[in-house]
Amino acid sequence: MVHFYGVSISSSLLGWIVIGLLAGWLAGVLSRGSGFGCLGNVLLGLIGSVLGGWIFSQLHIFGGGFIYSLAAATVGAVLLSAFARLVAGPRH
Repeated sequence: MVHFYGVSISSSLLGWIVIGLLAGWLAGVLSRGSGFGCLGNVLLGLIGSVLGGWIFSQLHIFGGGFIYSLAAATVGAVLLSAFARLVAGPRH
């Protein structure tokens, strides 16, 4: 678990935001797009973390800590990003 000024990053609100930002940014990089902006990437990552956690649990992939949370959130964010691009269409 990563600690930031004595606060556990992976279980705090700040941790959710950090993981969401990183996962949203990674999803933008992995899906070869420019992303959805800073706030959009955070929201994509936060929602993706829930989706990714559910997917990981269905596949019986269990773990804990920052790396596991980031991996699950990134998988979920990539899937949400692909779905959002499919629904919204290409942006010019």
